[in-house]
Amino acid sequence: MIAETDTAGSARLVAERGDRQAAAFASCRAAEVHGLQVLAENLEDNEANYTRFLALESKPTERDPLEGDYKTSIVFSLSNQPGALFRALSVFALRDIDLAKIESRPIPGKPWEYLFYVDFAGHAATPTCQRALDHLGELAPFLRVLGSYRRHLLVT
Repeated sequence: MIAETDTAGSARLVAERGDRQAAAFASCRAAEVHGLQVLAENLEDNEANYTRFLALESKPTERDPLEGDYKTSIVFSLSNQPGALFRALSVFALRDIDLAKIESRPIPGKPWEYLFYVDFAGHAATPTCQRALDHLGELAPFLRVLGSYRRHLLVT
């Protein structure tokens, strides 16, 4: 097995190698573009499994954060103590900010320490969200805003 940066890149790599024993997990469109045969479809084990793709910019856009429907993604760590996660998430509940996703991932090499990934409704630059982030920053030893971006409805 060889890891590639994306599924389309995997298809390209298989096509370039020309190895008839090789395969890639990729879209039907990637197979078509690279002249590959689709061996199987719908391999996911959960039909509600979706991949998110984000367009990243090196500089913030000049859009008004008060206009439009935004989502913000953050990552933070907490001290391992009772109630720490409750207090961290309460900074959003106190301000009626809707949380769309919460995930935790262990920090490699640091047993029992975790990074928390949260998506919430709103733009980080709005006063309410900024106050919530400032409050979270008082509780979290590490906090990074990954970005704010327009929310899009799922198209099926």
